[in-house]
Amino acid sequence: MAIGHMAYRDVRRLGRKTRLPEPQRAVLWSIFDRVRSHLHADGLITSAGMFHRLAENLSKGKRRPFDFAVIDEAQDVNVAQLRFLAALGTGKPNSLFFAGDLGQRIFQQPFSWKALGVDIRGRSRTLHINYRTSHQIRTQADRLLGPELSDVDGITEERVGTISVFNGPAPEIRILKNPDEERQTVSDWLRDRNNQGVVPNEIGVFVRSPAELDRARAAVEKSGLSFTILDETMETADGRVSICTMHLAKGLEFRAVVVMACDDEIIPLQQRIATAADEADLEEVYNTERNLYVACTRARDHLLVTSAEPASEFLDDLSL
Repeated sequence: MAIGHMAYRDVRRLGRKTRLPEPQRAVLWSIFDRVRSHLHADGLITSAGMFHRLAENLSKGKRRPFDFAVIDEAQDVNVAQLRFLAALGTGKPNSLFFAGDLGQRIFQQPFSWKALGVDIRGRSRTLHINYRTSHQIRTQADRLLGPELSDVDGITEERVGTISVFNGPAPEIRILKNPDEERQTVSDWLRDRNNQGVVPNEIGVFVRSPAELDRARAAVEKSGLSFTILDETMETADGRVSICTMHLAKGLEFRAVVVMACDDEIIPLQQRIATAADEADLEEVYNTERNLYVACTRARDHLLVTSAEPASEFLDDLSL
């Protein structure tokens, strides 16, 4: 994308409530421009740049490669991808269908869809039947969110009135004295689920970030169950418990789930709070840090949430 320093200085910051001062933009532009120059010299392109070029090519062509497109997990679509989709649907009413959940928007900051040519105001509705998660787990996880969520364009998603089609045992929330006690608690819980007929590949253990993976690994090892640590390929294995971060857990489903290490300064992550520029940025950090909600809803039947003291403030919301 051809853009110079002056253009970057004046560009809108989609989804951000505060504007970067001009001196900061000048510094950032010098970094961006150097990276772009190296990419160009090496014949490389970023993912965002690829979608931008696709959008440009579609806008110049008379025919579209598809008549209709269905976009799932729409809450994770980024700016460049939406520009591409807007170009894909140009000139053909009702050619795009989006399905998503604002409660699972944990990968990026929100931005205006309308500003990019996709206006769904008055054309959306909320689905209220949950087929995947027990009533008990869904009800408790929903406490982490407000009764309704809104996006930048004012689209509101109501969380009240949702029902699940089956029941299960109540989720357990355990705040332990230290990581050793947490390890023993999780280990015992995993063995109990296994003795009840839940096989290892039906179990997921999630933590906030890679820094806490060793805590999860130690707990599963103590249980005696085999395990695998998932990476970006997301390849689960038969006969093995899956261990991964909460972000990687998105889209997965297990009969039993443990969400570990929900400690103070881990959820929400202290490093993110420290980098917030103002109250608006801090609010956005807190909203996206509620990825604890996504991790909890990966469980179909059994859910255990643990921490070592002091516990995350989000566990107060979860326990209400």
